[in-house]
Amino acid sequence: MSKISEEVRMNFKKVDDIRDEGLTTPDDVVRYDDILYGTDKTWQVMDVYRPKDKEGEKLPVIVSFHGGGWVYGDKERYQFYCMSLAEQGFAVVNFTYGLAPDFKFPSQLNDANLVFTWVIDHAGEYGFDTDNVFAVGDSAGAHQLGLYCNICTNPEYAKKANITPPKGFAPRAVALNCGVYRVVVNRENVNLDTALMGEYLPNGGTDEEINLVSVADHMTKDFPPTFYMTCTGDFLIAQAPILEEKLLELQIDHEFRFVTGEKELGHVFHCNMKSDDAHKLNREECFFFKNHIK
Repeated sequence: MSKISEEVRMNFKKVDDIRDEGLTTPDDVVRYDDILYGTDKTWQVMDVYRPKDKEGEKLPVIVSFHGGGWVYGDKERYQFYCMSLAEQGFAVVNFTYGLAPDFKFPSQLNDANLVFTWVIDHAGEYGFDTDNVFAVGDSAGAHQLGLYCNICTNPEYAKKANITPPKGFAPRAVALNCGVYRVVVNRENVNLDTALMGEYLPNGGTDEEINLVSVADHMTKDFPPTFYMTCTGDFLIAQAPILEEKLLELQIDHEFRFVTGEKELGHVFHCNMKSDDAHKLNREECFFFKNHIK
C-alpha cells in the first residue's frame, strides 16, 4: 500500500470510529449480512437491510455506494447510515467494493454492475421491487455512482468503460452527496485529490483517463433524476455548480440542497446518525425517491 492511501485510511478511520461509537442495529430493522455478490469473499460482499414491519412485502430498493477517497471504506462503515434509510420503507443494499490502489478503475464499477445484476436476480428472495431501484453515493461514492449512471444511459461511455449493464436497466433516481463530478488535476502542485487519482487510475491519471472519469463530461439527457447536496464545511462544495450546470443543460429532473446547521456540518455529514441534520436530509432524499416510484 502506498503512503498516501495508508494515511487516508488511518485518518478517515479515526473520524468514523468517533462518529459510529455506541451505535447499534435499530430494533425495527432486519439485516442479512455478508452476502457474496461475486467471487471475492473479502471485497465482493454486501448486506441487505429491510424494515421489520414490511415482512413479505415487495419494497423499492436503495443501493449505497460508500465514500472514502477511492482508497478507504467498506459496508461496515455504512451500516448505520444504510439502516436508517431502510427505516424509511426501503430495502437497502450496502456493498463493499475493491479499493484503490490494489483495485484500479474500472474495477469498482464492475463490482457495482455485479451488485445491480444480483439485485435483479435475487428480487424474489429478498423482496426487491426491481422496477424501482434507486441509489445513493457520497464523495468518491457519488463520483462512482455518477459514472455507473453514465454506463447505464450512455452506450458510447459504456463501451469506453468496457462494462455492459443489465439490459434496459438504469437506476430510477439517484442521490449524490458531496460528490466529485469533474476531476481536476494539478500536475505542478500535486494535492490530495490529484494524488488519489494517481492511486485510482491504471496509468496514474493521464489526460485521457481524467476525462474518462469526469462524470459531467459524459452525461446525456437519459441520466436518472438526481437529488444532490452539499453543505457548510464541505471541501468539495465547488463541485456542486458543475453538476447543476450539466443537469440544467440536459434538462434532467433534479433537486438541490445546500444544508446549513447551527454548527458547520462538514463533508458527508449525512452519514452521522447522531445528527438531526443528517436524518432530516436523508428523509428528504428518500422522499425524492418515493416521488419517482413507478
